[in-house]
Amino acid sequence: MRLWSLHPVYLDQRGLVALWREGLLAQAVLAGMTQGYTHHPQLQRFRLSPAPLAAIAAYLREVQVEAARRGYRFDAGKIASGEVAACMEVTDGQLRYEGEHLRKKLLIRAPVWLAGLEGLASPRPHPLFVVQPGPVAGWEVGHKP
Repeated sequence: MRLWSLHPVYLDQRGLVALWREGLLAQAVLAGMTQGYTHHPQLQRFRLSPAPLAAIAAYLREVQVEAARRGYRFDAGKIASGEVAACMEVTDGQLRYEGEHLRKKLLIRAPVWLAGLEGLASPRPHPLFVVQPGPVAGWEVGHKP
């Protein structure tokens, strides 16, 4: 499961669809509707937010907006309703790490998409996140400090 801190505009079609599916799975986990993935490190920051379900719903809404902008039909009815989520923090180190991680993935699976991207070296965050100075997040499994 990868719940990108990057803005969904950077994701290719395959990545955006995967993010939608994984975000819906994360929503089910946070709602206590599934037994799997309950200890997944990517969920840690959502669990630490004041309203975890509202946070994942806000996250999914932005993914759905990007999908609609591209002409895809992601069912917004699958997103939990409820309170408005507060912004969450992400470090600039985490964003840079994810930008490089995505660049490596796209180099293999979607080089044409990668060639059309701008700003991946210092990417914009998903609108749910506010950027703060700092290193790669401790929950990031693939990173060795």
